[in-house]
Amino acid sequence: MKLTILGGGGFRVPLVYGALLQDHAEGRVTHVVLHDLDAGRLSAVTRVLAEQAADVPDAPEVSATTDLDEALRGADFVFSAIRVGGLEGRANDERVALAEGVLGQETVGAGGIAYGLRTVPVAVDIARRVARLAPEAWVINFTNPAGLVTEAMSRHLGDRVIGICDSPVGLGRRIARVLGANPKEAWIDYVGLNHLGWVRGLHVAGRDELPRLLGDPDLLGSFEEGKLFGVDWLRSLGAIPNEYLHYYYFNREAVRAYQQAEKTRGAFLHDQQARFYAEMKNPDAPALKVWDDTRAEREATYMAENRETAGAGERDEDDLSGGYEKVALALMRAIARDERTTLILNVRNRRTLSVLDTDAVIEVPCHVDANGAHPVTVEPLPDHATGLVCAVKAVEREVLSAADSGSQATAVKAFALHPLVDSVNVARRLVEGYTEVHPGLAYLR
Repeated sequence: MKLTILGGGGFRVPLVYGALLQDHAEGRVTHVVLHDLDAGRLSAVTRVLAEQAADVPDAPEVSATTDLDEALRGADFVFSAIRVGGLEGRANDERVALAEGVLGQETVGAGGIAYGLRTVPVAVDIARRVARLAPEAWVINFTNPAGLVTEAMSRHLGDRVIGICDSPVGLGRRIARVLGANPKEAWIDYVGLNHLGWVRGLHVAGRDELPRLLGDPDLLGSFEEGKLFGVDWLRSLGAIPNEYLHYYYFNREAVRAYQQAEKTRGAFLHDQQARFYAEMKNPDAPALKVWDDTRAEREATYMAENRETAGAGERDEDDLSGGYEKVALALMRAIARDERTTLILNVRNRRTLSVLDTDAVIEVPCHVDANGAHPVTVEPLPDHATGLVCAVKAVEREVLSAADSGSQATAVKAFALHPLVDSVNVARRLVEGYTEVHPGLAYLR
């Protein structure tokens, strides 16, 4: 089975390959094709993968190419993990937004809109190529903003594109762990959009254990989200929000923390990964060790500004292990081998949430089998969550419209309608600022 990874020179690719190395069953991936526009990055990542596979006799073959069509031909699965504009683009997203006093995070608020506007046209081109060159392939989308990009691609690939994110999985795992339950045996009642969802129940053996957590202040305050949001707020919500909702619930504090930080997250990662790729130009560098040391620093500093704002302290060691690659491999195995499972995924709504249309991509538990991912029926969201989900989905639709039409006025509308952008004039200046620093937005007129 052939797996093509778009963005194959990306820093997190070894996580995916490491998971593949643990699969020795029939029907496993035997050939991995890495595609990237940067041959130097491809070379660096290929070296890491070679060291990972050194002691694995049946390791999947790895090849690399800068030719997209060559990479896609004959693929059974395509992992899309691209970053249009690179980490320099992410740093610019943050800088331009913070100068206007609004959030520049890569998936939330102004930064997410800017990232989406330059990513959607590229993702749509990829979707069209997949439809032409590998029409039987399944696309698993890692590219952020994951829900928005998945929806853009679904207009050309239908249900054969599925978006993934490790945030809901990590949240469910933390809740189960603090309740003394096995995460593999728990049913997580989670619903929303990507980076905008809530756990409303955690069922073990038919019993919802979340009320027990919400009723115990000490237990509730003992894990990441309890520290991040505060016990009182979680009890008021009656649910556990995805960590990215901290940007909404504590927006003023988050913006202030980012403005005061020595470096934004994007600038930090840009410099960190530049050091990694520079070091990898040394043929004698221990590739796997250099990568692993860099990854550990990256994970430990994740959402550091938010945790500092909340006084949450350092991340627990158990939360430093990532997880999105495990979700991707579980999804791929379920489809390829009909190994039925349940995963929280980004898929088309169909009739799951009545407040959204059938084609809107949402993030919910799905039953997965050889025919793909099937969203599970969920209870309606409470009013406060419905309002936020509908508002952000409306923004996503304006981004898709602007990307399709090239309309600068529609791009301004997307920014202006976002709950975290507080002025139409700010929205206009954001579009001007982003157009100046991003060549990929030159299509907006």
